[in-house]
Amino acid sequence: MPQSLSSFADLLRSAKQSALHLEMRDVYTVENEAEGLQAWREAHRLDPDDRESWWRPWLDLVQEVTGKGVAVRRARIVSEPVSEYIRYEHSFTFTNVAGGEEVRWLPRRNASDLALPGNDFWLFDGRIVQFNVFDGDGRRVHTDETEDPAVAQLCASAFAAVWERAVPYEKFTL
Repeated sequence: MPQSLSSFADLLRSAKQSALHLEMRDVYTVENEAEGLQAWREAHRLDPDDRESWWRPWLDLVQEVTGKGVAVRRARIVSEPVSEYIRYEHSFTFTNVAGGEEVRWLPRRNASDLALPGNDFWLFDGRIVQFNVFDGDGRRVHTDETEDPAVAQLCASAFAAVWERAVPYEKFTL
């Protein structure tokens, strides 16, 4: 059962200091991305000068939150060579950065000795964790939310370890 953007937006808007996102999959099957992925396959690329064509309403939300001083960071652990989906995702990550996110990429081979949770997650203000659980085809099937301090600390430590090793978006080449 996918989470609505409006309920996630409320959670993101509630952050006071930070919103950290760790992505660990090589493919995501997002319902509203199918058209964009197909266009990318046909050589369409987002125009850096045409902000109105970018991923809305996500970028508006990120700009709103970062405008209040909340640090929004996204770390992606990826296999190499990267999957088609990761190449697609990399092609428009400049929009995330322009929206206010900091984004880094970590080749999976450099994460082997890190203790990582079993699922992607968001960590809000170091205390609320939202796990995104996906099926084998990359479709999100549900989210789990917790304020358990031990789980939040595990996720904070995992994110910090990945972030320290990861390559900033601007320097990550495919």
